[in-house]
Amino acid sequence: MNILILGSGGRESAFAWKLSQSPKCQNLFIAPGNGGTGQYGTNLNVGVNDFEGIKQAVLANNINLVLVGPEEPLVRGVHDFFLADAELKNIPVIGPQKQGAQLEGSKDFSKQFMARHNIPAAKSETFTRETLQEGLAYLPTIGLPIVLKADGLAAGKGVLICLTLQEAELELIDMLTNAKFGAASSKVVVEQFLQGIELSVFVLTDGNNYKILPSAKDYKRIGEGDTGLNTGGMGSVSPVPFANEEFLNKVEQRIIIPTIEGLKQENIPYKGFIFIGLMNCNGDPYMIEYNCRMGDPETESVMPRIETDLVDLLLGVAEGNLNETELVLSNKVAATVVMVAGGYPGEYLKNKAITGIENVRESHVFHAGTGLHNIDEVITTGGRVLAITSLQDNLFDALQQATADASRIYYDGMYFRKDIGFDLL
Repeated sequence: MNILILGSGGRESAFAWKLSQSPKCQNLFIAPGNGGTGQYGTNLNVGVNDFEGIKQAVLANNINLVLVGPEEPLVRGVHDFFLADAELKNIPVIGPQKQGAQLEGSKDFSKQFMARHNIPAAKSETFTRETLQEGLAYLPTIGLPIVLKADGLAAGKGVLICLTLQEAELELIDMLTNAKFGAASSKVVVEQFLQGIELSVFVLTDGNNYKILPSAKDYKRIGEGDTGLNTGGMGSVSPVPFANEEFLNKVEQRIIIPTIEGLKQENIPYKGFIFIGLMNCNGDPYMIEYNCRMGDPETESVMPRIETDLVDLLLGVAEGNLNETELVLSNKVAATVVMVAGGYPGEYLKNKAITGIENVRESHVFHAGTGLHNIDEVITTGGRVLAITSLQDNLFDALQQATADASRIYYDGMYFRKDIGFDLL
């Protein structure tokens, strides 16, 4: 069959790497892809939100299945676009329709969904410009630190953790009256801060049946020791050592099953990935957030641990019989180190030549912010440039290997954290 992946980051590179291994995948296309995805299939110069362009590409290349990587096209309704089009409606799209994508597209919607289905989560209230005074009055009632979340999509930057009441007041005013995050912060969720260790659990569902994919933990801060500015993710590990059978059973019973059942009860169709962002508070899981897709860089750690043919899993979602496919996972540990551009996450350097990828020995190199210059020269184009993933017998070896292999690659301004996962050793 012919498969199209929408997206251009490290997550989509990991999907492409995995799908290209399947005997059932005849031709693979990635739109728009990046400087490395061409080794797994054919890059198409079409943007993820260009629905008409995607339609033309699907028809021209006889695509049989579409896998949506990022959240924005899902929240904008790419799946609905397919269903409403006579020529596209029978082509399965992996990723929820607009209604289900609201789990990520609106923090307020997701918090209300959690409340309706008794899913354990931090206490919160939502405020608008009109209810700003009530919001300011609510701030002192939930303790410090205070978490402020822009309701809409803000490219991973819409969450603030305020350490003082004064900071929280100023930021809430800035978000609601000055549109600090644009339209995304026309509503703001004010949330209690949960103390614990963060992790992610990934679920693949056909809307009725589900498979729990490997757990992962990512590292958001730019600096070693989890310091400095937030980023899209500086690395990840899978599995998470403290997410043992007992803990994951709690996650399934208290969060995953109520989520799937809640979607069914509310007649919200959902075919795709559910990213469950959790806090482990003394052995009990609490919801932080839903995403309507896989995480990045977690996908780069999760995909190498899935031994089942990914095409079989995606077909199970498309056909509604996911329960008939056995999910086989590797017992090995994956560690991912993300290499970023100089200056990231602020203004960063671009168009720097990348050398040494061929020297990587025992790791997968997943391209993220890369492009091609003169057909064969790989250059940097984004903030997060490459994700280096090593799969080894234990966490220490995986971290050592991924870090060593990242050191074999060079470009001007190159930076990566050398302490990813060491808090878990």
